[in-house]
Amino acid sequence: MTALLHRLTGPKASMLLALVLAACVAHADAPQTDLPRIALTAGIHRIDAQVAATPNQRQIGLMWRKEMPQNEGMLFIFEQPSVQCFWMKNTLLPLTAAFVTDDGSIVNLADMKPQTTDSHCSAKPVRYVLEMNQGWFARRGLSAGARLAGLPAVRP
Repeated sequence: MTALLHRLTGPKASMLLALVLAACVAHADAPQTDLPRIALTAGIHRIDAQVAATPNQRQIGLMWRKEMPQNEGMLFIFEQPSVQCFWMKNTLLPLTAAFVTDDGSIVNLADMKPQTTDSHCSAKPVRYVLEMNQGWFARRGLSAGARLAGLPAVRP
């Protein structure tokens, strides 16, 4: 791209640069819907979770999503357990975050309001955070102490 810009001058270079910038801005506000998926369970309940495992994927999370199917969510995976804090800037859906330890135990749940910067943190160090539509856990009687199965194996 840089070599092409060096060869172009004047209006052609300006037009190409404007198109590239417009594409970047348009993509910045687009939800990420093409992440890998994993099947999880919480008791008898099945969850189809998108996996956000890289820093960039975790940063974007569920931003700009206008809807999400009832049994779908996003699983955030961190390299090592630590206190994890989440907020909802640019997130349009009300969500519940489940903070989950390596053995699949839910430490705590946090209901989060859309488009806020309020911080919602795990009560202790966790490696996983599962975001679902708000109320999903409550409607199924799941609370702290419940376990998720199917989490990816952790590497030492």
